[in-house]
Amino acid sequence: MVRYPLRCVLACILSLPPSASRSWGFAAHRSINRNAVFLLPPGMIGFYKRHIGWLADHAVDPDKRRYAIPEEGPRHYIDLDRYGPPPYRSLPRDWNLAIRAFGEDSLLRHGILPWWVERMRHRLTNAFREGQAAAILKLSADIGHYISDGHVPLHACSNHNGQFTGQQGIHGFWESRLPERHASGYDFVIPRAVYLADPSGFFWKRVTESSAASDSVLAMEKRLSLSLPPDVRFAYEARNGTVIRQYSARYSDAYHRMLNGMVERRMRQSMHTVASFWYTAWVDAGQPDLDSLRPPGFSDTDRAEWDSLDARWRRDPLRGRSCEPP
Repeated sequence: MVRYPLRCVLACILSLPPSASRSWGFAAHRSINRNAVFLLPPGMIGFYKRHIGWLADHAVDPDKRRYAIPEEGPRHYIDLDRYGPPPYRSLPRDWNLAIRAFGEDSLLRHGILPWWVERMRHRLTNAFREGQAAAILKLSADIGHYISDGHVPLHACSNHNGQFTGQQGIHGFWESRLPERHASGYDFVIPRAVYLADPSGFFWKRVTESSAASDSVLAMEKRLSLSLPPDVRFAYEARNGTVIRQYSARYSDAYHRMLNGMVERRMRQSMHTVASFWYTAWVDAGQPDLDSLRPPGFSDTDRAEWDSLDARWRRDPLRGRSCEPP
């Protein structure tokens, strides 16, 4: 066995970037879908509460698909700053008009999140209309994930992992490290879901807000990083049973204070928007009786797909933005 000097081993370890995570972090995505259930009206909450564990567990399926399906990546983000200054009037909100203006390849390169959410909403409405319990659950879990991604500032910014400003790792820092450390103290008592007369316009507004917040996310972390030495910024701590290098507790807490509640606000908004999209799809489908639906009865094909996604997520490299390693 080859033995290396301790100083060489330490040098290699210290050169590694802090651990990154996948959009919001799995724990946050599960929390958002779970808490959204409690915002639903009487005609929906019974069905959703019976399957609340499933909806939370499968909130992360879209991220797992990024390890298997190349076209999955662009569905999770949109680089709004590639389309001029806010409010991005040069970018049509209609998909077909956007294709005519910029071409599909260009849109895919910079992300298609708002248009994908609209497509998923139509699919969920049809599933309600047709009384397909399994499809309702799968689509509800998926659209919850994509909507939540739209509330993350760095999902609406081309400098999505601080790669242009020497802040590699900030993506997972903001959306995973901070909520995992602080969400237990957040207030998730949120108003009930509302019907959205213009769901597409509502979600575009949310994504635009995320884009506007991305400058603060980056600038605050940069300012904090210049005030503290690297040995204070990073630490080795246990996460999911593994000791990893990540932003230290002291640094994370300081950054969280600087953000002044931003992470909590975006999580709360995510929960309310997810529930409101579920509710809107149900109303648009004619408010069908969900309590009379047969149990979902997921097929062997469904189960095989989930097993495959889980295996590939654990084994394969990420297909999509390289800023978020497994």
